[in-house]
Amino acid sequence: MSASTETATENRRVAVVTGASSGIGAATARALAADGWLVVVGARRLDRISALAAEIGGIGRELDVTDPESIAAFVDGLDRVNLLVNNAGGAKGWAPVADAVEEDWRWMWETNVIGTMRMTKALLPALIASGDGLIVTVTSVAALEPYDNGAGYTSAKHAQAVVHRTLRTELLGKPVRLTEIAPGMVETEFSVVRFDGDQDRADAVYEGLTPLTADDVAEVIAFTASRPPHVNLDQIVIKPRDQASARRNIKTG
Repeated sequence: MSASTETATENRRVAVVTGASSGIGAATARALAADGWLVVVGARRLDRISALAAEIGGIGRELDVTDPESIAAFVDGLDRVNLLVNNAGGAKGWAPVADAVEEDWRWMWETNVIGTMRMTKALLPALIASGDGLIVTVTSVAALEPYDNGAGYTSAKHAQAVVHRTLRTELLGKPVRLTEIAPGMVETEFSVVRFDGDQDRADAVYEGLTPLTADDVAEVIAFTASRPPHVNLDQIVIKPRDQASARRNIKTG
């Protein structure tokens, strides 16, 4: 953060949102900005990040959580951070373990697990120094239970969640709160990425039911960030009415 930006925003809380070029990340950035936060948004698609930052009066920086050098450049100068939203992640592929594609698994673990660790490690000193830090990690109902053909993603999300839950005890006594947000079915670009750009296949996932929207999840994250310092919302599971679990919805019975 430049000296001029620091001076102009010295009275505003600063939030960092990863994976903010679309979906839950972009919606969260808008919700936090509406609540008065200065939001620093990061993602690989710099054009989208720049447009979002201009829209919300925030700061946009290119970020690839799988690249340590990209993370170092992103956090450079961010000495004052009150909130980190670890949202970058995703799924690739829909194969049983017998047909697992190692490249897809490696990407999911690197993005969801290692990326969360890297971003948290990089910003933890600033979060502690803030005197009232908050780390929100967006996991999934896939962090709570497995489902067929999803072992690469469910294992990565389980691991990401355990990293976050371990931090909850490691930081006990420090001025940092930790909240895990575990959404169920949310209609974003998630399924498009999982199915390698097949929009029809992605759309079919949500046919016949009403999924959550990115705004639904963002509203809960903004609410979490509005709680007083002594209140820690440890874990919030959010599912559409039409979904009972990772395995069951109104289509699967």
